[in-house]
Amino acid sequence: MRTLGAELLRVEDGEVHIAMPFSAGLSQQLGYLHAGAVTSLVDTACGYAGLTRAPEGHDIVTAEFKTNFLRPALGERFVAVGRVENAGRSLAVCTGEVRAYASADTDDFKVVALMQATMVYVAPRD
Repeated sequence: MRTLGAELLRVEDGEVHIAMPFSAGLSQQLGYLHAGAVTSLVDTACGYAGLTRAPEGHDIVTAEFKTNFLRPALGERFVAVGRVENAGRSLAVCTGEVRAYASADTDDFKVVALMQATMVYVAPRD
C-alpha cells in the first residue's frame, strides 16, 4: 500500500475501504490512473476484507480475480471497497468496487471498476 500511497479508511467484519490519491506516477499515457494501480487497490481491499473472516491464525492470498473497467479512472481521489460475499473454511469470495472522486471535498463519486475475487486462506506453517 505504501507504493500506491494508499491508506486504510475503514475495516469492518467483511468490508474494507482503502483510499488512494491520484498520482501522475501511476497514470497511463492518456492521464488516467493505470488499470494496474486500480486493480492493485481493489485486490488489496478484497484481500483485507477476506482476512476479516479468516480462520484463527490464517493468512490470505488471491487465487483468482476478474476486473471490469467501467470508465476511465479520472479523479483526485480513489476509494476501493472490498466486501466478502461468502467465506468458508478455505476460500472467500469477495466483490469490490473502485470509486473515483473528482475532488477531496466531495461525496460524489463514479464507480470506475468492479472486481470479483476468490481468496484462499493459508494455514500457518509449522
